[in-house]
Amino acid sequence: MWYNNILETIGNTPLVKLNNITKDIPATILAKIETTNPGNSIKDRMAVKMIEDAEKSGKLKPGGTIIEGTSGNTGMGLAMAAIIKGYKCIFTTTDKQSKEKVDALRAFGAEVIVCPTNVEPEDPRSYYSVSTRLEREVPNSWKPNQYDNLSNSQAHYEQTGPEIWAQTEGKITHLVVGVGTGGTISGTGKYLKEQNPNIKVWGIDTYGSVFKKYKETGIFDKNEVYPYITEGIGEDFLPKNVDFDIIDLFEKVTDKDAALMTRDIARKEGIFVGNSAGSAVAGLLQLKDKLKPEDVVVIIFHDHGSRYMGKMYNEDWLRERGFLKDEKLTAATIIDKKDKTEIVTIDCEKTILEAINTMHMLNISQIPVTQKEMVVGKLAEGDILKALMENPSLKSAKVQEIMSSGFPFVDLNTSIDRISALINIENSAVLVETEGGKIEIITQYDIINAISA
Repeated sequence: MWYNNILETIGNTPLVKLNNITKDIPATILAKIETTNPGNSIKDRMAVKMIEDAEKSGKLKPGGTIIEGTSGNTGMGLAMAAIIKGYKCIFTTTDKQSKEKVDALRAFGAEVIVCPTNVEPEDPRSYYSVSTRLEREVPNSWKPNQYDNLSNSQAHYEQTGPEIWAQTEGKITHLVVGVGTGGTISGTGKYLKEQNPNIKVWGIDTYGSVFKKYKETGIFDKNEVYPYITEGIGEDFLPKNVDFDIIDLFEKVTDKDAALMTRDIARKEGIFVGNSAGSAVAGLLQLKDKLKPEDVVVIIFHDHGSRYMGKMYNEDWLRERGFLKDEKLTAATIIDKKDKTEIVTIDCEKTILEAINTMHMLNISQIPVTQKEMVVGKLAEGDILKALMENPSLKSAKVQEIMSSGFPFVDLNTSIDRISALINIENSAVLVETEGGKIEIITQYDIINAISA
């Protein structure tokens, strides 16, 4: 058997039992692995449904252009379908989204416009507003508007819900989903509750989003809205696809807990998933006291980990945000293990002969060069030798005439792996500014000394 095109492979994703990260939860936890869709996310389902419904209604015409604001995954589904069906795509997204997501959209031939995150939805610079303006300006274009287009929820009512019901043989008691557009949780939850009204539907929200407070109080509180790192869930407005009557409760998860849990899913379950899955599991763990041993929980794993390599799966990125403090050596711990000696520098106005004498006296091969006490470059034995071989009279010239670009600066939280990668033939050291504003130097010798200490 074969499929006529890639779109026919969407759906029928596996349900996999979680065993390690959920060992403290008194229930059976099953993950719906949506990464097996051809676009590696659950958004493939609703992207195709929105396009097909628009074709039927006449809103999307042959040769048209699809314009959408997307965090990446919906865009992937739309772009894939557009290739098969003969449409062009223009996507707007935010500068919060991972580079991998943007690169993936461009790989499918889509035009991607990156907009600022920290603006109001109605701001003309927001990715919502830019996509709306482009729809007005681009001839024969159509904006799916995944947030308010109810074909989004309908796709999950028709596909995801029935799949979960059949796969659990009707034993599901709880559905746990990270909520962004609301289509997945509302459509899937509606179908499941029609089969069994006792099924609980739990939405996972993030701090900085409005959903939880609105569900609990009916108040849309703008003061709840502030920038957050977590991708794919939470909103600063109320999409029409979020059916608050279907969702029994919302649980908020911090950026840190979501990011670290995303990594734990890969490390403890061998399942490579994205940030919203981390949020969903972290939220489920916070709600574990509401579960009983006989419960069967289905949790949606929305998308693939490959879209987060520069973020949740990057230890330096995690450290820079204070999310990760593990036993691995960092610039700070290497400095702590160093001999406490003052870093020696030379001013760019000094002569090359003075630099030679300083380096000879201290038995060093490279020296940072400063200008008004700021590091502006470095001088190495190789630089001096090359310059004097070409012109011996340069001994009286200023250091700045032959210095090369400075040592790389790293953050105190930078890992030993990153520092080691920066130290090479061109750079025998890196510089670090301490919390007190003092400049420290780390050489390969310092790294070796720290490891063996």
